Amino acid sequence: MNKRDILIKKYFNEVSLVQSDIESFNSFIEGELQRVVDENGTILPTIIPHTIDEFKIKFGKITIGKPEITEADGSKRPIYPIEARLRKISYSAPLYIEVSAHVDGIQRESFTAQVGSFPIMLKSSFCHLRNLNEKELIEKGEDPTDPGGYFIINGTEKVLINVEDLAPNRLLVEHNPLGTSKFTGKLFSEHGAYKIPHTIEKLKDDIFYLTFTRVKRVPLFVIIKALGLVKDEEIMKFIGSEYQDDVYINLLEFVSIKNDDDALDYIAKKIGITQAKEIRVERMKEILDKYLLPHLGTKTEDRVYKAHNLCKLLKRYMAATNGKVKLDDKDHYGNKRLKLSGVLLADLFRVNLKVLIGDLLYNFQRIVKRGKFPSIKVIIRDKLLTQRIYSSMATGNWVGGRKGIAQRMQRLNHMETLSHLQRVVSPLSASQENFEARALHSTHLGRLCPIETPEGTNIGLRKNLALLTEISQEESEEEVLKILKSSGLKMVR
Repeated sequence: MNKRDILIKKYFNEVSLVQSDIESFNSFIEGELQRVVDENGTILPTIIPHTIDEFKIKFGKITIGKPEITEADGSKRPIYPIEARLRKISYSAPLYIEVSAHVDGIQRESFTAQVGSFPIMLKSSFCHLRNLNEKELIEKGEDPTDPGGYFIINGTEKVLINVEDLAPNRLLVEHNPLGTSKFTGKLFSEHGAYKIPHTIEKLKDDIFYLTFTRVKRVPLFVIIKALGLVKDEEIMKFIGSEYQDDVYINLLEFVSIKNDDDALDYIAKKIGITQAKEIRVERMKEILDKYLLPHLGTKTEDRVYKAHNLCKLLKRYMAATNGKVKLDDKDHYGNKRLKLSGVLLADLFRVNLKVLIGDLLYNFQRIVKRGKFPSIKVIIRDKLLTQRIYSSMATGNWVGGRKGIAQRMQRLNHMETLSHLQRVVSPLSASQENFEARALHSTHLGRLCPIETPEGTNIGLRKNLALLTEISQEESEEEVLKILKSSGLKMVR
């Protein structure tokens, strides 16, 4: 055996073909799970006993065990995948959250509650098969060449299909020959449960407009002023002097708006908020904090940062429309992101945790109405979260109305299994033409298989990763900034 063959054999022995999916699941359990709990960390019931002024329920640390089974007599023991398959049960681990009740700012009770069971991906860090050698895998009833990367729900092997989507938090400027604006800049701002589309356009009056959620076609410069960047000189500084003619027209149009309150009131009237001025301004502040570029922050102190970023986005839009930089191609794979199992499960868990919190509040308030003050231990239904997650995994019906995300794994032969674990679907409708989205793009080379796609309506929408594709995981901004700073770069805000 020559050196090349030894290297190739070593690579396949040590690297799983579904490594990216396993890493995505691990990062979800180790980090994202806690972030989702922190988002919904404090629960405030509206109906509380008359004898107290304030009551809070707080969720703390979330932990997950190793896969186990609870027998009919109540005893618990570890379970391996082969037993889950044969006994038609789920391969899942218990999920625990630290819960505390606070009465008038004083902690009344604190305990760790099991809030459900969570499916575990085979060969992930939380699976019993992790780091077992070939002989040990055979003893446990497993095929040593099985790659893992799937789940067992009610005895059925389920694989989560990777979903292809446009990259969030990036402005893509496109030519729009049929619309009222010749060019449109689109950005999807993603933060937690929010995914909010933003559109920048320049109409025939040469004014730049921004659209997001309830705010439809409001002058962009008024929004910049509403965020606290009021001085024309400062706005000009952040946009730059390259496109001063376009900018001057907009600045001159809204020169009468001198402070952020006037700008907020202008937007509020424009979108149809009809209350008194103080209430209008407050409601508008809330909308800007919550729904305008939420990925940059949702606090009051983030407003100026959002204003600076809007200036930067406008500069990018003008550069593209004036031919200084190329227009964006949304079929370019650099403008796409793949949602792997970790991201999909985070979406599912986030929605179902909110359902669990709603149920907990309902049970608490119902008992309070009867004149009793319940213990939190009594009102947490651990089966609710489990059943809802199992239901989505079993049927493939996901949050956001998506279907076919979880599929029964194909086991006709080994190659078909690997192919199914590497599947990528586009969220576009199969009934529409979308010729460009279905076409093979030069950036697919080495990333997606150019041949394997079905005939018929799904052609080009259902694809497969090239077998040796590795998908890089999302990195936290703080880590990237730390590396950049250590390289000698300075922050400019």
